[in-house]
Amino acid sequence: MQQLILELMGQYGAAGVFALIFLENLFPPIPSEVILTFGGFLTTRIMLTPLAVILAATAGSVFGALVLYGGGRLLNRDRLTNLVGRYGRWFGFEPDGLKRSLDTYERYQYKTVFLCRMVPILRSLISIPAGMARMPMLPFLLLTTAGSLIWNTALVLAGAALGEAWAMLLPYLDLWGNLALAGILLLLVIAGMRRWKLRQSAKERSSD
Repeated sequence: MQQLILELMGQYGAAGVFALIFLENLFPPIPSEVILTFGGFLTTRIMLTPLAVILAATAGSVFGALVLYGGGRLLNRDRLTNLVGRYGRWFGFEPDGLKRSLDTYERYQYKTVFLCRMVPILRSLISIPAGMARMPMLPFLLLTTAGSLIWNTALVLAGAALGEAWAMLLPYLDLWGNLALAGILLLLVIAGMRRWKLRQSAKERSSD
């Protein structure tokens, strides 16, 4: 996959960056880290500027995010709850658990959309719950653009600065992605434990 990405970008430049980042948003296994850092490196070898790569990548990010946002709006909360109610038990999901998760997301959705745009994998997937929660379009676009712009700028400039050594950055980006996912899981566990303690306390008070 990486070799194909490099060939497409080498041949099509900024247009290739736009197309690949658009696809990366729809199919998270495509690594944006490779696209962006190599795009930065290309600016030192061909008639392509860092600004052109950053703008093309950000446009691809926003268009891809809009597709997933639209899919989330079509799915919506009620349909997902019904699906979980019918089939969720086979996968260990319960409607009540889904409702609590969606409630928590909706409480922090603005911060979540912005921050997750800078985390591999989640930068794509976060658009779906945003659509399901009917997040207003303008804030979604602004936060998606801002988060994507920061991520894209950092990686493109890093690739340009490293030049032929651009690939040495990839292991550190993998580490960042793993640490970010672990941190999010830890926060979810802590939030779940706090919720469980509050419910237990409420039960104890009601029994008294």
